[in-house]
Amino acid sequence: MKKVLIITGPAGDAQGWGDLGVTETLRDALCANGKSARIAFVESMEDVTRAIRNHTFDIIWSALYHISDRAEIVGLSMADDAWLADRFDGLGLPYIGPDARTMKQLINKTETHGILQAAGIAVPDHHQVDAGADLPRMRFPAFVKPSCESRSVGISDDSVVENRTQLAARVAFIHREYEQPALVEEYLPGQEYTVLMLGNGGRQEFLPGIVTLDGEYGRYPILRADLRGVGVTRIKRAETLADESVALCRQATETLNCLDHVRVDMRLDRAGRLRIIEVNGIPGLKPVKSWSPQIYTLYHGSPQGPDHDYRQMVNLIVDSALERYGIG
Repeated sequence: MKKVLIITGPAGDAQGWGDLGVTETLRDALCANGKSARIAFVESMEDVTRAIRNHTFDIIWSALYHISDRAEIVGLSMADDAWLADRFDGLGLPYIGPDARTMKQLINKTETHGILQAAGIAVPDHHQVDAGADLPRMRFPAFVKPSCESRSVGISDDSVVENRTQLAARVAFIHREYEQPALVEEYLPGQEYTVLMLGNGGRQEFLPGIVTLDGEYGRYPILRADLRGVGVTRIKRAETLADESVALCRQATETLNCLDHVRVDMRLDRAGRLRIIEVNGIPGLKPVKSWSPQIYTLYHGSPQGPDHDYRQMVNLIVDSALERYGIG
């Protein structure tokens, strides 16, 4: 029986797959398929060390990028000793997901954009604006968001700015409320796509979908923070541009060395071309509501229903990671 140590904390919802209730569902789904899974709730790196010392496990699955004193946002810790994957790597422990270097690149959208752009992979025209820095010259409308957040944190209709006055106000809002740089991008007005990457090597799958939110948008067709995690977004099969979105996802995940379970979000620009807007290293895992379970059911739906599909998906993620480490 394979043993999984699941690590979460106060920031598990903002940083990772969901709150403690979601984590308990994840644990139960693993146990239902013959694994032994236990949860360690941590609030400091000392708690992480104790959890590792006090539990026996074959692999770790963490909902946290780093230890933070702000549970409602991800942010970007500059202290290497706060990053969980750094601790796991230092101890030579097997864990699910990308390594520490990749995790840091993924949570910093500006850095992700830069790496992908250097590799010739399509991303929006973008500029990072640090506190006190001059505003970039942009074509309007433009889009402003925190550089180091996920799941639409900091995004509202006010994120789309039509002139330099609005741009200045929104950049200042990001600096003030989220204590991090603002990422200013060209506004992409087209359909949003998302591609789920599951597994590694010969077991790897790329499953494309489109994001639907009929009747829920405000002034702009964007995913505001209040629309995420509440069950109003739905994923449908990508009937058009499916191959193109998968190819773009594959290029991005290979360039960034993504592993096990990653989701790549992209939108169509003014010319109808796909551009990557985010690579999510710890995708949400709320049953039914989160996009990964929705996409998995679209392609692997069973007569037993979405709860069974959820169990199959999370166990596939664990089994693929165990196989990657050679743990039979």
